[in-house]
Amino acid sequence: MSTLASPAAGTGGTAAEPGFRAAVQEHAADLIALRRQVHRRPEIGLHLPQTQAAVLAALDGLPLEITTGRSLSSVVAVLRGGRPGPVVLLRGDMDALPVTELTGLEYASEVAGAMHACGHDLHVAMLAGAARLLCEVRDRLPGSVIFMFQPGEEGPGGAEPMIAEGLLDAAGEHPVAAYCLHALSALEPFGRFSTRRGPMLAAADTLKVTVRGAGGHGSAPQFAKDPIPAACEMVTALQTFVTRGIDIFDPAVITVGTFHAGTVENVIPARAEFGATLRSFSPATRERVRQGVLDVVRGIAAAHGLTADADYVPGYPVTMNDGGEAEFAARTAVELFGEDRFAWTANPVAGAEDMSYVLERVPGAFVYLGACPPGLDPVTAPLNHAPEARYDDAVVPDGAVLLAELAWRRLSR
Repeated sequence: MSTLASPAAGTGGTAAEPGFRAAVQEHAADLIALRRQVHRRPEIGLHLPQTQAAVLAALDGLPLEITTGRSLSSVVAVLRGGRPGPVVLLRGDMDALPVTELTGLEYASEVAGAMHACGHDLHVAMLAGAARLLCEVRDRLPGSVIFMFQPGEEGPGGAEPMIAEGLLDAAGEHPVAAYCLHALSALEPFGRFSTRRGPMLAAADTLKVTVRGAGGHGSAPQFAKDPIPAACEMVTALQTFVTRGIDIFDPAVITVGTFHAGTVENVIPARAEFGATLRSFSPATRERVRQGVLDVVRGIAAAHGLTADADYVPGYPVTMNDGGEAEFAARTAVELFGEDRFAWTANPVAGAEDMSYVLERVPGAFVYLGACPPGLDPVTAPLNHAPEARYDDAVVPDGAVLLAELAWRRLSR
C-alpha cells in the first residue's frame, strides 16, 4: 500500500485532498484490468455471480466489513475509520444490458446477447478503486464509508432490495450523504465531470392499455364496436394532455412505443392494445401525469361506448440531487482537476436511475463522467446502451479519486 500525505486544512472547513491522485497510480493498471474482466463477462439483472466474485476478489485483504445480498448478488462493504464521525455512502452499479456488442474491442463481451453498454463495468472499477484509496487512510478517516456494489440497475432494480436488506444501516447509522458516478460514452468530452442541482434524471413509469370492443366484419362497422379508432384517439389525446395539462416549466414526456390490434385487413378486432413510457421531473408532475393519463383513456373509451383497462405501472422515481451536495461535488471536482474538467448540466436527463431510491432517503449527488474515447466526437459518438458504445477506461483512476475525495471531505467537515 502507498502512504498518503497527511491532509491539511482546506477551504470552507473541509480537509484538503490527502494525496489520492498520486496514490491511485499504484492501482490504475489493476483497476483497468478489473474493468476489462467485468466487461468480457457481462451479466444481466439481479443475479451476477461472476461479477460479484470479481468484486470480492478486488476487495480481498482490505480492512472492510463485507456482506453479500440474500436475494440478489449485491456486495456491501463498510470501512470504519480510525476516528469518530458520520457515514457516507458511495455507489457503483454492476449489471449489463441484453445487447449484442459491436465494438470490435479486444476485450469485447464473450457472452452472446449481453454487453456492458452503459458503462457499469467502469463504475465497478471506480468504486473498487475508491475503496482501496480510502482504506489506505483508514486510521485518519473521521467516520465510516459504505461501498454499495449494486446489481439490477437496468431493471428490475437493485437499489430497493438492497435498502430492504439493510444497506443504509450497514455501518450502524444512516448515511449523511451519498454519491455516485456514471460514465458517458457520448455527449460529454473525455474526462469532464458534470452534475446539476435538483432533478438529475426523470421518473419513468409505464402505461399499458387494452381497449375492448366487439369484433365484426370490416364492411359493416355499424354492427361492431371498433377499438382501433378509439385507441388511436387516445394516443393523440395523450400528447395533447401533455401540452395542455402539464406545466411547461415542469414538463413530462409521453411516448407510445407499442400498438397492437387485429389480424387481417377486413376484420374489426375485439381489442386494441398499446403501451407508453411516462417521464416526469418532479413528484407533483408525476402524480398529475398518473391521474391525467388514466382520465384520458377512460374518458375516450366511454365516449366510444367501449371499455378500457388502463394499468399504470410505477417505475423509478425522480433522481433528485440535493442542491448543497451537488455544489459540494462540483467544487471538489474543480479543486481536484481544474475548471476545464467540470461543467454544470443545464437540463435533467429524461432517462431514469434507481440511485433515485437512495437519494430519496439520503441527500447526495449523481455525477456524470465523460468517457468518450479519443478520436470520437462526443456529439456523434454512439450513446450509452448502443451496441457500438465505447468507453475509454483511462477515466477510471480519476473516477476513483473523485469518489474517495468526496467521502473524505464530507466526513471531514
